[in-house]
Amino acid sequence: MSILRRIKNDSDPVTPSSQTPATPAQSRPAVPPSQGPVSDKYADIKNRVQTKLLSTLNPSIDVSKVDEVRRTIFELFEQILSEENIILSKPERARMFDQITAEILGFGPLQPLLEDETITEIMVNGHKNIYVERKGKIYRVPMTFENNEHVMRIIERIVSPLGRRIDESSPYVDARLPDGSRVNAVIPPISLVGPVITIRKFSKKPITVDQMIEYGSITPEAVEFLKACVTARVNIVISGGTGSGKTTLLNVLSSYIPTDERIITIENAAELQLRQEHVVTLESRPPNIEGKGEITIRQLVVNALRMRPDRIIVGEIRDEAALDMLQAMNTGHDGSMTTLHSNSPRDSLARLETMTMMAGMDLPVRAIREQVSSAIDLIIHQERLRDGTRKVVYISEVTGMEGEIITLTDLFFFEQTGINPNTNKVEGRLRASGLRPKFMDKLDAAGIKLSPSIFGMGERRR
Repeated sequence: MSILRRIKNDSDPVTPSSQTPATPAQSRPAVPPSQGPVSDKYADIKNRVQTKLLSTLNPSIDVSKVDEVRRTIFELFEQILSEENIILSKPERARMFDQITAEILGFGPLQPLLEDETITEIMVNGHKNIYVERKGKIYRVPMTFENNEHVMRIIERIVSPLGRRIDESSPYVDARLPDGSRVNAVIPPISLVGPVITIRKFSKKPITVDQMIEYGSITPEAVEFLKACVTARVNIVISGGTGSGKTTLLNVLSSYIPTDERIITIENAAELQLRQEHVVTLESRPPNIEGKGEITIRQLVVNALRMRPDRIIVGEIRDEAALDMLQAMNTGHDGSMTTLHSNSPRDSLARLETMTMMAGMDLPVRAIREQVSSAIDLIIHQERLRDGTRKVVYISEVTGMEGEIITLTDLFFFEQTGINPNTNKVEGRLRASGLRPKFMDKLDAAGIKLSPSIFGMGERRR
């Protein structure tokens, strides 16, 4: 893509306060935002230099060669400063170069936040308010866009390469960044505060199970049990609220799938980072500007059944696709996994029932519940606790039906013991209930023997 076309109209100035990063890794001395005339002078200089640089830069330059482009930009940047006789301090010069480079190669004011590995979520509420999440807590950062049009240009830059669109007739969109980070954008007239961007960042290095144990998100005993369940092809649903770590856990569990199996993943925006070689990734598609061409999760699940899958992994079930997912689990595709939003394992069953009804098949409630109880073996529920930590709080087995009710048995549950007065962190541990799952025969058939101690048998209660 032509670099000039890519950054057309992106030469608007950004206020100095917008580029005062909140982290030591990105910090450089900046002109204080309170100094109005100095700020205006800096913005004017930046705008002049950026405009001249864009007019000088070769339009056919390949922006995919980042290091080469950065060197070219730096050479032109220094040349323009010299020709224009512009004198800047060393920190201001470095800061201006970073800003201009971010406008050309990256995502403007968001670029330093995307590069900060301590940030897990970025939230833009109009051009003046940018928030980030660190360690489960939300903080405002001293960065801004120049105006709402500037935010819109960044949104267009994100969605255009994916063939997505966002305008008044379609004022919200799901997309992803090149690194896989998930993006949601909402614009007026739906949003009354201006364009809104929410970015769920992906770690460049996927979180490992050892890190989850270290963070206290799960125990080694529970991990050993879940590894056995994945290997033995137990059907698993991971539930929880927004940002509770469902996709992260799904990535971790998927690493236990044997490498000789064919895996089909189905998502709205591709987020999963499976490490096996034999993986086919499918992504749904919204309708085009004429309202045609939509490909739904449900259609992809149906199509996946024709692709000779050993396992089907659906990133998230949120609608009538639940019926087809249950059918797949009930028709020989054991070991399938998915996530859904809910408040508890019991609520997960209720949501599956409701979403199945959305398929419009007019099925009796009992028939739906029998499908659910037969298809799902295990529900893993995660929560983001009040201190911002993410933990597995329930691992529950779906044991069958009693009358009209689906029965659940908690195999592991999080027992909170208190709150540390010094760190304000929730203290507790995921404990075994002392009960063995009824699907132990699946584990036995896979040649997996688990110690009774994993399930808390013989453990002394305090």
